[in-house]
Amino acid sequence: FQGNTGPFIQYTYARIQAILRKAEAFNISGGEQKTLHAKEKELIKQLQIYPEIIQNAAQQHSPALIANYTYDLVKEFNSFYQNVSILGAETTEEKEFRVALSRSVGTTIKTAFGLLGIEVPDRM
Repeated sequence: FQGNTGPFIQYTYARIQAILRKAEAFNISGGEQKTLHAKEKELIKQLQIYPEIIQNAAQQHSPALIANYTYDLVKEFNSFYQNVSILGAETTEEKEFRVALSRSVGTTIKTAFGLLGIEVPDRM
């Protein structure tokens, strides 16, 4: 799945859920990390603007703002996923942080799509 489509976003959500299932099997939870990879920073910045996007969408009566934000978040996560090892990170601290970051992205996707009335599958 590619492009600015619902299935592309749903597929990314399902990918995140697969990562979280694997992390659970390896007993990896969430954690903190002292130094961040550039891709982690970009993803965090994208997550931080979510409340503002929701507020703007409500004020402007424009659900398209939520849809576009979610697409941008998914693009950022996929770039992160391609450039940074999540479960294969060098340290336990990095693994735990990246799992927690992935979980936050998944939660944001699910919440945003819920506001749009679109379901996200755990598997595809």
